Amino acid sequence: MKFLDLAKVYIRSGAGGGGCVSFRREKFIEFGGPDGGDGGKGGSVWVEAVEGLNTLIDFRYQQHFFAKNGQHGMGSQMTGADGDDVVLKVPVGTEILDEDEETVIADLTEAGQRVLLAKGGNGGWGNLRFKSSTNRAPSRANPGQEGVERTIWLRLKLIADAGLVGLPNAGKSTFLSAVSNARPKIADYPFTTLVPNLGVVGIDGKEFVMADIPGLIEGASEGRGLGDQFLGHVERCSVLLHLVDGTSSTITKDYRTIIGELEAYSEALAAKPRITALNKIDALDPKTLSSRKRSLEKAVGGPVFLMSGVSRQGVPEVLRALWAQISDDRRKEEDVEPWQP
Repeated sequence: MKFLDLAKVYIRSGAGGGGCVSFRREKFIEFGGPDGGDGGKGGSVWVEAVEGLNTLIDFRYQQHFFAKNGQHGMGSQMTGADGDDVVLKVPVGTEILDEDEETVIADLTEAGQRVLLAKGGNGGWGNLRFKSSTNRAPSRANPGQEGVERTIWLRLKLIADAGLVGLPNAGKSTFLSAVSNARPKIADYPFTTLVPNLGVVGIDGKEFVMADIPGLIEGASEGRGLGDQFLGHVERCSVLLHLVDGTSSTITKDYRTIIGELEAYSEALAAKPRITALNKIDALDPKTLSSRKRSLEKAVGGPVFLMSGVSRQGVPEVLRALWAQISDDRRKEEDVEPWQP
């Protein structure tokens, strides 16, 4: 299945049916009077977050969603049938944006959340509605209301507890495959990862979801490499794990490059809790490892974990540090009243 996290769709709700002008004509009934029914309501357009989806690829092949119009009213006081609604089913974590791609209409973060995007038009009144003591035989009826037509954007931001960031070939995919059942592509060249990957990680009987995104390079905020288009998938994370390639001779510069790109993308993302780990320590001798650890700790201004995704050395300690931050964030969320469908 191909991955797609941004889609433009065109929606239109149904128009209401027109009211009916009709008069009762039956044998032996001298004063039949008006009996025109109302028009039916037009269908509405809804969006709903559902489980089991992790991409917006369906919206590449269908971009137009039009609800049905309501039927016109009929004689014998019969109301027209309502138009059928249209429901756009999207993955959990999808944002609904207005046509300007900036205004957020809704953010669907839980399965079952449902939002009205375009309300169907009301049906028009039939002439029976206009009967009064002074107008016993009205010959007028209302037309139905027009539907609403608009263009929206769907933007998916994966729901994950922890996010992996780092330069290409920092070992993010290797780490994810070592700690979860995810099987991202792994190879010895830059930009092996082209789309985000999710994996469920377990440590000490606890589980959390980790997201691996394509590596960043200097100038990613200006569109270099794969750009920063995938950083949105770690915006919802409780903590970021910044992996630094221990075999690089410029680890301090590598670290600052990623921090600079995070800050250029979003101050909120750059301010997220972050754990830094020096990766690939199995390929370093003790003297080089000690020297590079000191340099990185000086740049970070705090502790640095040592680990190897290949040999799994130091991996449990990193996972426990991630879980500590995630569990703390979850406790804070429990104080907020959950959304009710």
